[in-house]
Amino acid sequence: MAQSSGSNTGKKLIRIDVSSDSVCPWCFVGKRNLDKAIAASKDQFDFEIKWHPFFLDPSAPKEGVNKREFYERKFGSRAQGILARMTEIFRNLGLEYDMSGLTGNTLDSHRLIYFAGKQDLDKQHNLVEELFLGYFTRGKYIGDREFLLESARKVGVEGAAEFLENPNNGLKEVNEELEKYSANISGVPNYMINGKHQLSGGQPPEVFMRAFEVAAK
Repeated sequence: MAQSSGSNTGKKLIRIDVSSDSVCPWCFVGKRNLDKAIAASKDQFDFEIKWHPFFLDPSAPKEGVNKREFYERKFGSRAQGILARMTEIFRNLGLEYDMSGLTGNTLDSHRLIYFAGKQDLDKQHNLVEELFLGYFTRGKYIGDREFLLESARKVGVEGAAEFLENPNNGLKEVNEELEKYSANISGVPNYMINGKHQLSGGQPPEVFMRAFEVAAK
């Protein structure tokens, strides 16, 4: 279980604030490794995980652009090497890295993630997983409304269609979280543990586990 109140177990509560973007592959790698660390530490600690927005490309078009062409323009001659590396890293996680489909603006995904978190932090955590899986392994476009709603349904988020229909819903809150949690970081993923211990990048599980120990002292 990704999120627990920790109020009745007697175990120390580890609070983790994650800054992430829905099209960041290292954010997905980091989430999978974080989940492994939590599973290995659940007898020792309770956990509360909250996901917060970050925009790798705030000006990305809402209509979406070809994913492979976008990365080739962005990284030039390095694109093939980066793709090969990510393919290998994802295979080590038991996943196939898929470069098909579109990439683009992630605002609606962040609005939905915020909305899920207001209902239940477990739902939010599971929604982030579904969005990552769809975008990185099934060629889904992160800005596609039906994909967002399908992901919400899978994890039990209620009222997602009505919420996303109004483009102003969640906009203020996303911007507030962006300012609070992401204003002073230059990249993602970024993890703030118990408000004082910071990690960044796709860290292996053992690094997270050591950070839990330190944060609990």
